[in-house]
Amino acid sequence: MAANPKTDAPVPDILAHAAEVASAAPSIHNSQPWRWEVDGDRLELYAERSRQLAATDPEGRMLTISCGATLHHARLALAGWGWQTQVDRLPDGEGDLLARIRLEGAIPITAEAEQLFRTIGHRHTDRRPVANRPVPPDALQALAAAAYAEGARLQLLHTEQVDDLASATAHAAEIDASDPAIQAELTDWAGGQRTELGLPDEVIPSRPPQTNVASREFGGSGSLPIGDDHDKTAAYGLLYGDEDNQLGWLRGGEALSALWLTAVRLGLGIMPISEPVEVPAGRQILRRSLSYLGWPYLAVRVGIPADGTEPEATPRLPASETVHKH
Repeated sequence: MAANPKTDAPVPDILAHAAEVASAAPSIHNSQPWRWEVDGDRLELYAERSRQLAATDPEGRMLTISCGATLHHARLALAGWGWQTQVDRLPDGEGDLLARIRLEGAIPITAEAEQLFRTIGHRHTDRRPVANRPVPPDALQALAAAAYAEGARLQLLHTEQVDDLASATAHAAEIDASDPAIQAELTDWAGGQRTELGLPDEVIPSRPPQTNVASREFGGSGSLPIGDDHDKTAAYGLLYGDEDNQLGWLRGGEALSALWLTAVRLGLGIMPISEPVEVPAGRQILRRSLSYLGWPYLAVRVGIPADGTEPEATPRLPASETVHKH
């Protein structure tokens, strides 16, 4: 296979371009903990341990979920250009090589693939309060269906389960606040002016928003304006799966990307909530909330943006840092 039927570009260039598009994926603290290697007709995704949050994420759970999100972004880019792909996840077993993508041939570009592909540049974390309007039930079901199609499930939480999530989040926040290593890591990754990695002031709330589930404390105030709205009409969901291992986390990241891009297409804002999943006690609270039917990967808040504007984007590393061609 030599060329893209749309661009006539060589396959290595197509794969490299897909990896560059995938750099827009979400990641914990905008750490972008991935590395793409283009080797002939193969695109390989590696965990980049130099950008792992050693204190916050010692097991690499959030790193792998982040890598799953960039994997889904790359797959979606290729589908949006009319390519069928073969994806081998953990081809060498558990380790730093997380996935290998090969092109299998040209396919018709579906309307859904094209629409989701176009949302990639508009997907940003939204930490602002949401509008005082409930999310339509059919929209929430669309998010759940998107996650399910990627091998994970989204449990939409009822009031008691939201209380469990709030409790788990508060417990995790107490642990984080008392851990000097985690606080030092927050200082390294959040606040101030950022040009390539981390969270700049522009995406950190200027004051704590009024929420049912507390948002993460970043060790200081940012410059993101926060209005007087309350998120009482927001919906909360818990992304989970059957396995608490590297493959499960990877698929969880792919599901996160799929549901998030679906949310953007539907005009919804997403705020991921990873703090309670980062500590064992928080995970146990959430497992109990799931009646022990699965392992929690991440929670999300879903809402209608209060003012209809897109949230600020976070910076990205140059492609030369994350995409390498052999």
